[in-house]
Amino acid sequence: MENSNNTAKLVGALLVGAAIGGVLGILFAPEKGSETRKKLLSKGEDLSDALKEKFNDLMDQAKKEAETAKDKANEFKNDAKAKAEKFTN
Repeated sequence: MENSNNTAKLVGALLVGAAIGGVLGILFAPEKGSETRKKLLSKGEDLSDALKEKFNDLMDQAKKEAETAKDKANEFKNDAKAKAEKFTN
């Protein structure tokens, strides 16, 4: 789980860095204000889509890990129950 947190932080930092770099590049480019606003809007939409995709990927991963933990807990419970029945018989 710790590895997925580190990966999420790294990807998040990369996305934020890319967004900041893109915005700064656009702001310092010698273009009309209307063109700059269009580019900013486009970059914002791209970033939003990337963040939504990453969030969905993380949620899928969290669901898989939760299911694995649930399966292990059930396995542990069944093993404990079998051992308890063995000692009571």
